[in-house]
Amino acid sequence: MADKETAIEKVWKLLDEEADYVVKLTQDIVRIPSVNPRFVTDAEQNREAAVQDRLQQETEALGFKSDRWEVFPDRPNLVADLPGDEDKSLILCGHVDVVPIGERSEWTVEPFGGQIADGKLYGRGAVDMKSGVAACIAAARALNKAGVDLQGRLSIHTVVDEEAGGFGAMDAVAKGKLAKAAIVAEPTWGDVIPSEGGLFWTRVTIKGRQGHAGLRFNEVWPQRDLPGRTLPGVNAVELSTRFLAALREFESIRCRTSYHPLVPPGLNTINPGVIRGGAGLGEDGLPIILTNPAIIPDVVVIDLDYKFLPNEDPAEVKKEFESFVHHFCQQDRWLREHPITVDWDYSGLYFPPMDTDANHPVIQSLVTHKTRLGKAPVIKGFEAVTDAAHYAGAGVASVIFGPSGDGFHGYDEYVDIASLQEATKTIAAAIIDWCDVR
Repeated sequence: MADKETAIEKVWKLLDEEADYVVKLTQDIVRIPSVNPRFVTDAEQNREAAVQDRLQQETEALGFKSDRWEVFPDRPNLVADLPGDEDKSLILCGHVDVVPIGERSEWTVEPFGGQIADGKLYGRGAVDMKSGVAACIAAARALNKAGVDLQGRLSIHTVVDEEAGGFGAMDAVAKGKLAKAAIVAEPTWGDVIPSEGGLFWTRVTIKGRQGHAGLRFNEVWPQRDLPGRTLPGVNAVELSTRFLAALREFESIRCRTSYHPLVPPGLNTINPGVIRGGAGLGEDGLPIILTNPAIIPDVVVIDLDYKFLPNEDPAEVKKEFESFVHHFCQQDRWLREHPITVDWDYSGLYFPPMDTDANHPVIQSLVTHKTRLGKAPVIKGFEAVTDAAHYAGAGVASVIFGPSGDGFHGYDEYVDIASLQEATKTIAAAIIDWCDVR
């Protein structure tokens, strides 16, 4: 079968005839709780491996060859491959971990029940993103049942730990599980997303000098610097307030003077997410004493969620921030001698920027076929970060495309079933267009 349009018509016909398959598979894996254990430790909820068991069963039944390994104990990645031409190779990717359900009383449905009502399938992970995973497998299944023989290699990646930083996808990339292009089936409400900004988690440490709070006057009020004067303390918390004020202005300048056409203006924010101040610096890089206000604190640690635009160079982003910190320190007599330190690697969390050309054939295929099925999608950037970044950072032309829904990271999460079925057909057509047929 060498005619791509004929192949798409056959696959779409089969998907219409067996429209319940993708719904049932989504239900099956929603009903297996797979809460990321970094957030909640509970053997009954931390069942990523059981989800992978179910998915491995499906992919191997389609002739895929499985490679499965543990990224963390009992938290396996699964990569399933159909062999083919590397120049036309394609990854379909989704994560199997989910966030916690929160307060059970806020749910009006069973959080892991997979209930269907009014065209919606409910449950934790329904839209973020077990339905996207099911769409990828359903698309591959339809190609198999329709007898479509792909030229390019097709690979399905179901990975762990996206919700806590993407370490599953990072590990797959580190092991060389790559291709020429990738579709990550996160929910996009039918839009096509070829761009997302990069992200560092960055730690700033500000050091002062410890002292007794009773002698604070010796620090803040002019004193005669006579022989025998008690060494004044330097309050790191107060240094940090000045730093944060300067950081806010630096952030504003960055947001005003940089631009990317597909993302909202000002996306490249710097969020001070966690601040800890106290006395003494522990081996873990955090203050030791956090509960005694009678001590002039000598250390503040600020953890930043540091975003940058899809078209910004990560090395230049680092250089710019380090220059800002240096010049801030030069304005203070204490900080000139005891400069603020910046740690870009303290958490291991880093999302490279993704900026795939909007004219890339996979993107144009998704746009074309989504338009054929109904509303034309918008080509836009993504405000947050996804595993697509890790593939893009390794040179894979990546795009995000998936179904619609609501309640992700909230209550009564659901995926819209019609959008899921439409996304499956669109992904199937894009596979045929990019991988080509024999």
